[in-house]
Amino acid sequence: MLEVVPLARRHLREVLEIERGAYPSPWTERIFHDELAQARAGARNYVAGLVGDEVVGYAGVLYAGDDAHVTNVAVREDWRSRGVATELLLELAWAARERGCAAMSLEVRHTNVGAQALYRRFGFVPAGTRARYYENRDDAIVMWLGDLQGDEAAGRLRAIEEARP
Repeated sequence: MLEVVPLARRHLREVLEIERGAYPSPWTERIFHDELAQARAGARNYVAGLVGDEVVGYAGVLYAGDDAHVTNVAVREDWRSRGVATELLLELAWAARERGCAAMSLEVRHTNVGAQALYRRFGFVPAGTRARYYENRDDAIVMWLGDLQGDEAAGRLRAIEEARP
């Protein structure tokens, strides 16, 4: 059974393994320690794990005013395409709504069409690009989910939840 819980120091070893497997320029352990330290200042990170504490994915969000910015979403390679990223995004979106955020944003690598499709399912739409954003080489597509507090967004989140296996 998959469970999404706040990131804790005890999860860092597994999160770092996932991070190194997911990104060419992974965040360092220091960055994750800083994220944990900033939790009171508006950064929130979650892990998706199985009963028994096996971490299979993680995601983070940074709150700034009434906006929520998704900082990362990563899933262990052998758990991809099994709904882990969906569960993590549901957690981030519901938490942002509860906090009163009006919108969410994120960047996604222009070549990562699978992630783009997932984000579109949640209602994110392309809003621009950041040239050479990743490793000073690959472009990022900036995606935006507006009116997070609206009925349409809530309905979409509920529909995603109801479609789970």
